[in-house]
Amino acid sequence: MGKLFGTDGVRGRVNQHPMTAETALAIGRATACLFRRDGHVGHIVVGKDTRLSGDIVESARVAGICSMGAQVILAGVIPTPAISFLTANSRADAGIMISASHNPYYDNGIKIFSGNGRKLPDDMEAAVERMVLRNEFDSHFPESHALGKAMRMDDARGRYIAFLKRTIPPGMNLEGMKLILDCANGATYQVGPDTFNELEASVKTLFHEPDGKNINLECGSQHPERLAEEVVRTGADCGFAFDGDGDRMIAVDEKGAILTGDQILTLCAAAMKEEGTLTNNLVVRTVMSNIGMTLALRTMGIDYTITDVGDRYVFEEMVAKGASLGGEDSGHLIFLQHHTTGDGILSALQVLAAMRKAKKPLSELASAMTVYPQVLMNVETRSRPDLATVPAVSRAIEEAEKALGDKGRVLVRYSGTQNLCRVMVEGPTREETERHCKNITDIVRAELG
Repeated sequence: MGKLFGTDGVRGRVNQHPMTAETALAIGRATACLFRRDGHVGHIVVGKDTRLSGDIVESARVAGICSMGAQVILAGVIPTPAISFLTANSRADAGIMISASHNPYYDNGIKIFSGNGRKLPDDMEAAVERMVLRNEFDSHFPESHALGKAMRMDDARGRYIAFLKRTIPPGMNLEGMKLILDCANGATYQVGPDTFNELEASVKTLFHEPDGKNINLECGSQHPERLAEEVVRTGADCGFAFDGDGDRMIAVDEKGAILTGDQILTLCAAAMKEEGTLTNNLVVRTVMSNIGMTLALRTMGIDYTITDVGDRYVFEEMVAKGASLGGEDSGHLIFLQHHTTGDGILSALQVLAAMRKAKKPLSELASAMTVYPQVLMNVETRSRPDLATVPAVSRAIEEAEKALGDKGRVLVRYSGTQNLCRVMVEGPTREETERHCKNITDIVRAELG
């Protein structure tokens, strides 16, 4: 059995390693053992999205947890950030979300949160993985009278909605705002519309009828085209598309333009600076952020720091640097004064609050950042030497960077999961960007392909 945890929990095709019922059972046992303390019966909150395999994985996880004497609190179908919130809010020992995020229905995954609502640290993930791979459970089984049981949290959605509503200024509502929501037939299909309706917005919902197989299917944050069409057709103020587990969001303005995560992050940074909540005048972003964001933040006098790709790295940097705002171009945005993880609904509420305060349409707020053309090409490689040690490649990168100056950038890196070298170039025009990207790609292919 190979490695279980990737960059965001365990994920894979159901009934194939690592996403089998047997592995889910073992991870449940390991999680219960990890959070067991002398004289304390552990409580673990478990939630899931709408995919067909959710019941299988949930049942296996519950069996594993209860077999180790811990108690399970079932939150049902609910977004990943809700599990983060409910775990901390209910003072549980851990939380588990069963979801494969934006992946197709035939995949599933497992994300584990500590009692403080934060994603499990690397050392604790390693401890869970070690117990599972070595099958180290025999000495941990409790006596029959000490087995755990499962109970349902009947007010999970209500508690989460109340939390979300508290993230906008007191007394503010969304009365008079016309919104379109794309719930990706996923975990936000109930709690999303309910939240905005309770704030008195006029809401139309798309892709809110999950059947177990249609989650993320040509909808949601990965496919916001239908949302954009509906915003324009109905004359809505804006639209929001969530992914399958609700931790990311992509927005559409009143003109039907699809905004990137970087644009949303930029406009929220401007709003937070204006109201004095942008701590340390700092935004945390990743290496994949568009250069347009760099230029916009500089114009606004806002500092930034850059991390590797992954919301976990963004969060860790935010904590280390005392930042209140960070995120990724994919739509994972973290508002640390409100939550410890990316939350699509919460992010949408912050955008709407910014619109309300500025009394401006979303298109005007988003215009603070110009998205520079970006071209990404992948090259299959035989090996993965340090690119700085390949003269032809490093020379091509240097020449492109010199030509682009402060109006573009080059990022060449290996894939973390495949034998690929990814070449990404941003520049002032599509033609120039494509030319530089193709030139570097051709040289990488000649040297390493």
